[in-house]
Amino acid sequence: MPSMKARHFLLTLLSTAALLAAGTASAQQRPIRLIVPYAAGGPIDVTARVLAERVKDSLGTVIIDNKPGAGGNIGADAVAKAAPDGLTIGIAATATNAVNPWLYAKMPFNAATDFAPVTQMVRVPNVLVMNADTAQRLKINTLADLIAYGKANPGKLNYGSGGNGSAGHLAGEMFKKDAGIFAVHIPYNGGNPAQLALLSGQVDFNFDNLATAAPNIRSGKLKAIAVTTAQRSSALPEVPTVAATLKGFSIDTWWGLVAPAGTPPEVVAKLNHAFVAALDSPDTKTRFATLLAEPVASTPDQFGAFMKSELAKYEKVVKATGAKVD
Repeated sequence: MPSMKARHFLLTLLSTAALLAAGTASAQQRPIRLIVPYAAGGPIDVTARVLAERVKDSLGTVIIDNKPGAGGNIGADAVAKAAPDGLTIGIAATATNAVNPWLYAKMPFNAATDFAPVTQMVRVPNVLVMNADTAQRLKINTLADLIAYGKANPGKLNYGSGGNGSAGHLAGEMFKKDAGIFAVHIPYNGGNPAQLALLSGQVDFNFDNLATAAPNIRSGKLKAIAVTTAQRSSALPEVPTVAATLKGFSIDTWWGLVAPAGTPPEVVAKLNHAFVAALDSPDTKTRFATLLAEPVASTPDQFGAFMKSELAKYEKVVKATGAKVD
């Protein structure tokens, strides 16, 4: 029989182990906060909510926390400054992690160093669209036609966008540069006013998000000239790419999951495994297809390399436009 002293030590040890186990279980039961740096209801928010539901069996409860404002910078900064414990993750997007660092005079975070990539989530093509009546009047059926018209009629073309520094503006400037044509940029206060201007014939063409433009393309009000991704879109397989005419042209809208820098690799690997499985599920692909969004699962290293290349690409594009937000 053990002595009283040994028995007391053993009971203390068992009690301590039980408390540690309870603490570990409690920590594992704490919900994960997924910060979306945009308002509820948009495509980024919807896809985040779909994935949060899909990973609950492997990761537990994932709560969506919308923190919009400053072009996504407020929410992204909240992710960057969170504890690197795997309990706070967030969305990194084209704007927050590739465009804004060159667009904003002051940034609250460093897009290159303040995040641990988890996986890319989605790619949504942009599409060069024209008012169908305008395209018919100018006899423009292809991208080559548009470029030829621009060269033959310098200064006569214009295009709209959701504002200086927006995806539509940057795509338009890249197109003008690569095509060797000039078109007047007309910024509007958001994507919807820009599309209304195109529908009413106030502008000649726009680079719009495919999900936003698709209903009017299908109704025949807009003519899809080309998609901006390197490959054709499965949603509009008959529409060629800009790159088929202008080699190397590639610009699209993307977003993915990141954790704060310093999050342990094993925690990042666990998050990656769960979210990649969710992205690869047939249910997710079907749900995302309704948003014209293509799931893109990747390793943390792949997503990190992709974000680095996008950051470098948009440095040139933003600086070429001269766009700045103070």
